[in-house]
Amino acid sequence: MKSTALAHEPDQLYKVRHSLSHVLAQAVLRLYPETKISIGPPIDNGCYYDFLFKEPISVEDFSGIEKEMRKIINQAHTFAVDHLPVDEAIKFWKAKKQPFKVELIEDLKKAGETEVTNYRNVDAKGEETFVDLCKGGHVENLKEIPADAFKIMSLAGAYFRGDEKREQLTRIYVAAFSSKEALKTYLHHLEESKKYDHRKLGKELEIFTFSDEVGPGLPLWLPNGTIICEELEKLAKERESAYGYQRVATPHLTKGKLYEKSGHLPYYKDSMFPPMEMDNEAYYVKPMNCPHHHVLYQSRPRSYREFPIRFAEYGHCYRYEDSGALFGLMRVRSLTMNDAHIYCTEEQVKEEFLAVMKLHKEYYDLLGIKDYFMRLALHDENGLGKKYVNEPELWKKTSAIVREAMVESGIPFEEAEGEGAFYGPKIDFQIRSVIGREFTSSTNQLDFAQPRRFGLEYIAEDGTSKTPFCIHRAPLGTHERFVGFLIEHFKGMFPLWLAPVQVALLPVAEPHEEYAAKVRDELRKNGIRVQIFSSQESLGKRIREGEKCKIPYLGVIGDEEVKMGTIAVRNVSTKTQVSAGSDEFQKKISEDILMRSITGSIGQYYL
Repeated sequence: MKSTALAHEPDQLYKVRHSLSHVLAQAVLRLYPETKISIGPPIDNGCYYDFLFKEPISVEDFSGIEKEMRKIINQAHTFAVDHLPVDEAIKFWKAKKQPFKVELIEDLKKAGETEVTNYRNVDAKGEETFVDLCKGGHVENLKEIPADAFKIMSLAGAYFRGDEKREQLTRIYVAAFSSKEALKTYLHHLEESKKYDHRKLGKELEIFTFSDEVGPGLPLWLPNGTIICEELEKLAKERESAYGYQRVATPHLTKGKLYEKSGHLPYYKDSMFPPMEMDNEAYYVKPMNCPHHHVLYQSRPRSYREFPIRFAEYGHCYRYEDSGALFGLMRVRSLTMNDAHIYCTEEQVKEEFLAVMKLHKEYYDLLGIKDYFMRLALHDENGLGKKYVNEPELWKKTSAIVREAMVESGIPFEEAEGEGAFYGPKIDFQIRSVIGREFTSSTNQLDFAQPRRFGLEYIAEDGTSKTPFCIHRAPLGTHERFVGFLIEHFKGMFPLWLAPVQVALLPVAEPHEEYAAKVRDELRKNGIRVQIFSSQESLGKRIREGEKCKIPYLGVIGDEEVKMGTIAVRNVSTKTQVSAGSDEFQKKISEDILMRSITGSIGQYYL
């Protein structure tokens, strides 16, 4: 299911991208006939295809391949499908001297498949021009592919089947969209991404760093980044208190037996750091907080009268990510999670789910995040008992409850089978920054399995013991990923309340420094983060430095300001400058900080 707000013909675009991968392979074989072809799926922004070239190609070859692709599109080929018994298909691809296709089919045969499909490109005379092993999902005619809406983007190395012991292939990436305008927008976002990539700005603005001595995927927060994290945590604590959450704290490690009990070891072990042996016990650094919160729930008997119970913690967790998957703050091994677990009755589940979605919306509205949607991640029936808890009826019931809550929320959503947590359905919130990059920011999950594994109970209204449902939620995700997103979202120009330095004072010369120090001290008394840029450097250089550091307000202080008790306030975002009394300025920005204001467009401040 996909809500109408997301109805942008993804099926047609999928077909365009899938068909274009065939066109790419056909063009490559026309230009480089001895090439061996592997796989070529559609992806989010286009498609790719993996090739084994006899001689390496380079970016200089892109224009020639694109030209051949457009020629093929203009020939208006159609697709025809052949259903082949696997043995016949193996013979077919052996005759074509395409060993990767042969191996893929042989593995399908071992898995029990008896038939595969070849899709042939057919010209107007009915003659075959290209054939590929494929499951289908194409346009009816290649003319449906907009010839001006794709572009070859890059080359990459890719081992066949991801096995570093196998052949290294050349992967050609193609960006493909529904129109020339959409492609142009995507390419613009790519350029913006280079300028405002959180890794680049994070270094320039001294927000975070990594060190080989500490280890990959283990971010170190510099003072500026620590301020941003603390402001987000302060926000979360305020809102969660208003929503009835109770704060708890749990240790960074625990005995492995806890994760055996929770079920994480069999389902999640590959994403956990190896155990350490102490006192003849295996201990793990925690990859998640939920088992610890279940133990807190068990600390005493519970009654339905207490429900819902909401335990919240900014818990520090550690997850093993393959070194190749690490990506700045977006994918790390050390993460601080805006976590909470809600224990409730079945009748309360939908209301609690809706409250969590409301909290998400409040945060997004506050931060000016407008481009977002939800993904309902469900189980795959074929994975029951393997990847997912084997409770088909509970999966059906809980999925229906979650889906109903999502519909009532009014927030756009889509569904994805086979992506649920092992213990129940989950919602992922997908958000896009103003430079067009999309992230999974947070989650909201319904758990029907762990409460039973832990023997969690409560005394129901009728006096019987029952098992509660548990909702796992993290509206701000982790500090790491959310701050990385906000760096790009705000292009480094954080709103006043989040800015590490909110005001910089620039005394024009040494005689003005005493007054600047007095203003600084008054601002600090009111909790405003302020620095003085010493007059030893030229004023112009200091203004440029303040702009480079993206400090919202620069306060210039000269003879007139000392005499009148004012400040010449320069708005770094708008480049406007006004004169304001120091008390007036302090009052105004204190109000904006208290209200966590974002006025005008993102990053715009005013007096």
